[in-house]
Amino acid sequence: MGKLSGITVVDLTQFLPGPMMTVMMADQGAEVIKVEPVSGDPARTQEPFDTYGDAEHSVWFANVNRGKRSVALDLKSDAGKAALKALIADADVFVEGFRPGVMARLGFDYAQVRQIKPDIIYCSITAFGQEGGLSQHPAHDMAVQALAGFLSVNDGPDGAPVVPGVASSDMAAGLTALSSVLMALIGRDRTGEGAYIDCAMFDSLLPWCAHTASGAIAGGPPPQSSTQRSLGGAAFYQVYRTADGQHITLGGREIKFARNLLAALEREDLLPLAEAPAGEQQELIDFLARTFAQKSRAQWVAWFADKDVAFAPVLDFREAFDEQHVADRKLLIDNEAGGRHIAPPIRFAGQNWSPASVPALGEHNADTDPEGSA
Repeated sequence: MGKLSGITVVDLTQFLPGPMMTVMMADQGAEVIKVEPVSGDPARTQEPFDTYGDAEHSVWFANVNRGKRSVALDLKSDAGKAALKALIADADVFVEGFRPGVMARLGFDYAQVRQIKPDIIYCSITAFGQEGGLSQHPAHDMAVQALAGFLSVNDGPDGAPVVPGVASSDMAAGLTALSSVLMALIGRDRTGEGAYIDCAMFDSLLPWCAHTASGAIAGGPPPQSSTQRSLGGAAFYQVYRTADGQHITLGGREIKFARNLLAALEREDLLPLAEAPAGEQQELIDFLARTFAQKSRAQWVAWFADKDVAFAPVLDFREAFDEQHVADRKLLIDNEAGGRHIAPPIRFAGQNWSPASVPALGEHNADTDPEGSA
């Protein structure tokens, strides 16, 4: 039995932030009822596909919606509204990801839902929140990163921003929403009162810059990658090209790691540069760049094996998923019914987890409304 067994969640979210939040609840035993439009969550159509059970599903959709029940409803119809009200009456948590104002027009904003279930935990996930100058601005992850300042330091060698490899604001919002809902559930156990949560992707991401944008936080200039220790201005927090066109990283700024590496390379005379301010280590960066360009990535992996240095090869996702560590930690699960899942990051000692089935669109309509409300 999961830690959230007995908790019922009505989930109206699509794409990534909300589904990522609610799949973590489903993985821990919550009953998550995914309310989809009759056309389905757009993530259902995103390639590539794999076989899960006896059906083909998007790998993306499967990994963030496993274990949920799918109910397809037309929320503009009277039948669809009635079916959703029935679901809310038995729910603990209600999650939606529409632009501010949409739920009120549909008849399901917090005030209206609270009339149905007074102690409901209601969570709205949006790009910029329910109020403020940007509240109605349309945006997915990259636009939020751009407006929050993060894209400015996601830059290439020429200083121009590049498309980020991680949907950070999506994931930050999912984690923030999950934390908020769990806090609210604990609070409800103590007081009997529900809660409304206004979770914005922008707000969720912004605290993630405390270590890199501290100068700007204090009212000073923004960080520049070339002079910021965590963004490329330091020799021991840096990416280097190897002889075979691959890359390796040094990812530990503690002076002990610099001492260990430079001693092994017989260049301890360069140690003072490792302690110099970020942006003043170019001589050391250049030396390390020349050094690492002399051997292949595999040769450097072997060379570093007995060195106490924060080092890692840069792997692509195929290589990463094939790493022995992934197998050791059981992080990639082959479902007995077919299809692969990334294991949940939240697991408890003694808990045996296996991926639940992936719902077909509207698979559970009959469970909630025998007359059909789609």
